[in-house]
Amino acid sequence: MESENSTILTEIFGNSPLVRILDFFLDNKLLDFSKNEIARETGMSKVTVHKYIDALLRLGILKENRKIGRASMYKLNLESPLVKKLMEIEDILIKKGYEESLLKVSTL
Repeated sequence: MESENSTILTEIFGNSPLVRILDFFLDNKLLDFSKNEIARETGMSKVTVHKYIDALLRLGILKENRKIGRASMYKLNLESPLVKKLMEIEDILIKKGYEESLLKVSTL
């Protein structure tokens, strides 16, 4: 069942906080965000975001990019082999979804 806020990643991998944060960063590859901004943009609590950001930092998927005042800014670590694979998977899923939508239209 597709919700208003679902994406190809959340449709396939579920709507867990980890998937939602990954999806958010994959959609904003070149930008950096504070934990508060991530919480606001993903609709999650700050506590949940703090927990998962720390895990993603340990995995090397995210990196601390800079500080603004006391706030650390985080961005996708585009040099990480894991991130490269995630982007590949996302591209494949998007292409597959696009092809399937074309098939649906052609059968109408």
